[in-house]
Amino acid sequence: MKQILVIGAGFAGLWSALGAARLLDLQGRDDVQISVLAPKAELHVRPRFYEPDVHTMAAPLQALFDAVNVRFIKGTAYRIDEGRQSVAYRDPSGAELSIGYDRLIMACGSLLNRPALEGFDQHAFDVDKIDSATRLEEHLKSLASQPDSPARNTVVVAGGGFTGIETATELPTRLRAIFGEQVTPRIVVVDRGAKIGAALGAGISPAIEAASTELGIEWICGATVASVDGDGVLLDNGQRIPAKTVIWTVGFKANPLTEQIRGERDRQGRLHVDGNLKVKGNGAVYAAGDVAYAACDEVGNYAVMSCQHAIPLGRYAGNNAAAELIGEAPMTYSQPKYVTCLDLGAWGAVYTEGWDRQVAPPEDRFKAKQLKQQINSVWIYPPAADKVAALAAADPLIPVA
Repeated sequence: MKQILVIGAGFAGLWSALGAARLLDLQGRDDVQISVLAPKAELHVRPRFYEPDVHTMAAPLQALFDAVNVRFIKGTAYRIDEGRQSVAYRDPSGAELSIGYDRLIMACGSLLNRPALEGFDQHAFDVDKIDSATRLEEHLKSLASQPDSPARNTVVVAGGGFTGIETATELPTRLRAIFGEQVTPRIVVVDRGAKIGAALGAGISPAIEAASTELGIEWICGATVASVDGDGVLLDNGQRIPAKTVIWTVGFKANPLTEQIRGERDRQGRLHVDGNLKVKGNGAVYAAGDVAYAACDEVGNYAVMSCQHAIPLGRYAGNNAAAELIGEAPMTYSQPKYVTCLDLGAWGAVYTEGWDRQVAPPEDRFKAKQLKQQINSVWIYPPAADKVAALAAADPLIPVA
């Protein structure tokens, strides 16, 4: 029996498996096995890790995999042998095993780019993985037992991109729930951009500025964190900020497993893929999600590291890997529409369309907040463990936005 192996059970991995299962089901084929290799049969809802109650943000997948006849292999991949078309992995006991493949889909996601800054590993927090975001939440709750001080009440968020902004704007509500309404927390965003929200463009910046003003969030622009210790940060401009909490949100890179795949990479380590999402110059490997450098359209826009792109990339990659094995025509990946819905905490949210992020309806910040909550709580979650519904949802031609 031929084997499609998917590495990763995140958004791209899940939808790669479902995309392949859908095509095989449509064609009545039972001679191709789909396997997903990942540490756990669960989807970690990473876009929500800036919120409280992070430990609840893992959606179980085993019942869904069973419903669509996808085999789950619990383990962590550590070596890929393209010559032998096999992947070596360690199971939960530490035993080293391997599995062969006819087509491999790299859907192993991205990692926070951890800098070599003094004190970073000992004192900085992040919201990159469910474990690290939970560690941050436990730390924030523990602050209530510490003596009231400016440092205790201050959080420095390093990075003013999407993750940094959503993290920062949620913090006033989170910290007031911990400290009580009598304490006014201080949230400081440190960003190398020249002005507030510079990384996200001029179209969306006014909303970020308005939310920051209303929520009392400070920005220090044109600066970066130079070092971290248990009592605060030192910036590269010489300024010191006393703070018991420093959250790093700067920079992401593709999973290092991509380094074992032949092919060209972008500066984030993503594999260059063709229109069918096959790694260029590689006969048996596809890439989806945060490890794929994929053209969204014909005018020069490329997928970003987000579930908005990971979900359809997975649908296409799975469909095309299966199509190649059974002699069906592949589908060319296309996702010309790009939208963002940026959560701005108690202020609301802002919805934009286009790569220049122009504000679009719903322009009302509270209606945009309702949309964001629907996206986070419904749209990005896996489908129910029902074969018909799940496979229907895996159609690559379903618009995501």
